[in-house]
Amino acid sequence: QVQLVESGGGLVQAGGSLRLSCAASGRTATMGMGWFRQAPGKEREFVAGISRGIGSTVYADSVKGRFTIFRDDAKNTLYLQMNVLKPEDTALYYCAGRDGTYSTRYQIYDYWGQGTQVTVSS
Repeated sequence: QVQLVESGGGLVQAGGSLRLSCAASGRTATMGMGWFRQAPGKEREFVAGISRGIGSTVYADSVKGRFTIFRDDAKNTLYLQMNVLKPEDTALYYCAGRDGTYSTRYQIYDYWGQGTQVTVSS
């Protein structure tokens, strides 16, 4: 069983930046991984995903060009660099992993962290 622990959330002004980290208890090299977020009263939504191996990436249209997902498998850690943050980015951010390729569908991920809160003020 892999455990994931997110960190790096916080309160930031619009236009600012944050870097989220997700530390895994197991090897991330064999997992497809992703970041999701959930705002109050809304469904969990896909933010970014990264494949195992060559590290192909995919982003939600709402964050493309502003967020970057990357991984350091030597440290078993996943990251999300968030720039030019907007108030609508406010949400609880989760990292997720699965024993296979990444997916935009949260339902098929095997492992989840507890989430880290990101709040962007206007």
